Amino acid sequence: MTWTSAFGKGSGWLLQKIVNGLALSHISPNTLTFIGLLINILAAIFFGYARGDHAVRYFLYAGLVIFGAGIFDMVDGRVARATNQVSVFGAYFDSVIDRYSDVALFFGLLVYYARANRFFYVVLVAFVMTASLMVSYTRARAEALIGSCKVGFMERPERVVLILLGALFNRWGVMAPVLWVLALFSTLTVIHRIRYTYTETQRRKLVPASRV
Repeated sequence: MTWTSAFGKGSGWLLQKIVNGLALSHISPNTLTFIGLLINILAAIFFGYARGDHAVRYFLYAGLVIFGAGIFDMVDGRVARATNQVSVFGAYFDSVIDRYSDVALFFGLLVYYARANRFFYVVLVAFVMTASLMVSYTRARAEALIGSCKVGFMERPERVVLILLGALFNRWGVMAPVLWVLALFSTLTVIHRIRYTYTETQRRKLVPASRV
């Protein structure tokens, strides 16, 4: 057994123990989803509060908090399945809260760069935030028409991991290139999904009842 497979197995075991404990507590999966949002808001506050000599420390705090929020993001669905609470509304609620969590983190970065008088990065973060929302919207809108649209690379897990790395290693200025990567690949993902949806609608000769 390699060390990577051993780590994966150990992480899966620990995650399952957390899921089992939460299942025994009879907590609602939707509550776990909402707690994840609150934790991401705390990370956003750390981003916004970062300034001057203390910026590296607060970015580190934000990264650790994002990691904690990620645990809730991983377990809410598993708890729903373990407690037989899977529902259509639960999936909808999870998707909506994920968008708020994304916006919260980017809003925290907006405040950070605005307080640091770095106008260019304020614009860049705003662009990344918009592109990230469009990644999710283009998939949701496409799947309402063609059933499935999972093309493209920059999904939410990839975005969260990149922001996490940027926060943890911002001592070396990692957040700036992270934002460029997010801007580029989120935009490419949106374009890919638009192209894929166009191709599928043309192939199937789909005619919508009305434009939204």
